Amino acid sequence: MTDGAPAPRVPLDRIAASLRHERTRTGISLSELAKRAGIAKSTLSQLESGTGNPSVETLWALSVALDVPFSALVDPPRPAVQLIRAGEGPSVPSERADYNATLLSSSPPGARRDVYFLRVEPGPARESDPHMPGTVEHLIVGTGRVLAGPGDEPVELAAGDYLSYPGDVPHICQALEPGTTCVMIMQHL
Repeated sequence: MTDGAPAPRVPLDRIAASLRHERTRTGISLSELAKRAGIAKSTLSQLESGTGNPSVETLWALSVALDVPFSALVDPPRPAVQLIRAGEGPSVPSERADYNATLLSSSPPGARRDVYFLRVEPGPARESDPHMPGTVEHLIVGTGRVLAGPGDEPVELAAGDYLSYPGDVPHICQALEPGTTCVMIMQHL
């Protein structure tokens, strides 16, 4: 870059995992994919191990050879909206106490999460701009009611409801009654 700032890093781990996944999905060998893309087998091997330094041209050639969009190699998949209402979801009771654990979302490998307790009162919605690519927000309503999720498809939630939605698109959070509280977990990939 001309201003002295370092160029942004290519997401090598994401590219490596995507290449391995797509090559396995298509059932072709490392040698065959390299041949189809017109690149050296050693270059492809380095990329799949996360140690290569891919150019746009190399990634385009690989995406064409794999018959997938370029973005499938460099951009994490967009998570789907997931809704679990209070009382739903896989639950496991304790043998020693009146305690029930409901799995809402297991942590994917390499994920980073921030956990927030929210107090939200009625009024204008909190409109959030998209966060970094791959961000997912998990919202659990403790008390009250809230309208939350992607700006174009918000969901009304009541106490005990869980909602998972992409945080890398515009999204909102709006209390529908006084005293609304939530736990929000922001997952960064």
